Amino acid sequence: MSGKADPRPTGEGTTSRTRLDRGRGALGPALELVHTGRAPTRAVLTAELGVTRATAGAVAAELEALGLIRVDARPGAAAGSQGRPSHRLSVAEDGPVALAAQVHADGFRAALVGLGGRIVATAPGSEVIDADPAKVLGSVVAAGADLLRETGRRCIGAGLAVPSAMAEPEGLALNPMHLAWPAGAPVREIFAEQVRAAGLDGPAFAGNDVNLAALAEHRHGAGRGVRDLLCVATGHRGVGGALVLDGRLHTGSSGLALEVGHVPVNPGGRPCHCGSRGCLDVEADPLAFLTAAGREPGPEMSLLKQADTLIREHYGDPAVRSAVAALVDRLGRGLAGLVNILNPDRIILGGLHGTLLDAAPGRLRAVVADRSLWGRSGGVPILACTLAHNSLAGAAELAWQPVLDDPLGTLA
Repeated sequence: MSGKADPRPTGEGTTSRTRLDRGRGALGPALELVHTGRAPTRAVLTAELGVTRATAGAVAAELEALGLIRVDARPGAAAGSQGRPSHRLSVAEDGPVALAAQVHADGFRAALVGLGGRIVATAPGSEVIDADPAKVLGSVVAAGADLLRETGRRCIGAGLAVPSAMAEPEGLALNPMHLAWPAGAPVREIFAEQVRAAGLDGPAFAGNDVNLAALAEHRHGAGRGVRDLLCVATGHRGVGGALVLDGRLHTGSSGLALEVGHVPVNPGGRPCHCGSRGCLDVEADPLAFLTAAGREPGPEMSLLKQADTLIREHYGDPAVRSAVAALVDRLGRGLAGLVNILNPDRIILGGLHGTLLDAAPGRLRAVVADRSLWGRSGGVPILACTLAHNSLAGAAELAWQPVLDDPLGTLA
């Protein structure tokens, strides 16, 4: 509970404390419901938690006292509605934040992210990535620390997204090949050391960028309301995948599940880093698209931006249309194989794959349906990711999780 004195008469205060004691185990679930937008009012919160209206009120009041949510006791009634409208619940716009960081082949970015996945502030990204992970992570943490000083926000922890398979429980980046970092770099440990050196509060976490994108999309974006969600994305280089099962991110026994970039889709195709040929990783990323379109990559912007711009501004060019068709077919074959194995409720596509879906939605869905057993029985919804910085938002989710699990124990 908060340290503020209760101004109410003794009997009323005791009753309220009793209600909160009964509902204390509901603080975390209640915060997650507000955080994910599933409890916009106290009435919905009461129903979702399965508690009394009074207990839900006490829980909401305690979360507000912790500075996490806001309770609007006098919301306007909707036109034509009857009775007193329920109190509205929302995340506190001036509440604490998580430091989120993302590193990729073309640079890094730091941001402050509040509850609800709302990005509060971002630092200008760097376009140079050193081969020493400690130097890069020191720079990105310093950028985040500057944001915290500028905004005066309280930091509850830090999360990092990296384009590499992350071995658990050590947090080792097994294959950060597009970063030129050494294989097996202890990224989580290095990141935590830099966070402590900067004097920042809270624990530090690190995870694969596509896993974290899927987590953010499931809670706040295109995957909301879905139990089993498959995410496939290509950003600056390579292809990654992630799976949310029964509402939880599935990373396998050692963190290495859903390395979909190494699903073969073009027998006899390009050599892949894994030793095979024709994998999604080298057949359906921005470099593969530019090559298929007969364009030489330039240094003026990232590969992702070059590929996106080419599709959006020059789709009428026969070479561009042909390249889109080729990558859509390869991506569709890969997705169909995954659908046969995983049978997800929904597929979401990120990065260039989302752009390909926008350009040729019918073709991609047809390839998946034609080549997957479950697709033929009705099809799997395929949507583009909707969050602008989903890996950053997902990195913040790692930092927010301890607070979602135990708001009072973490913050009081």
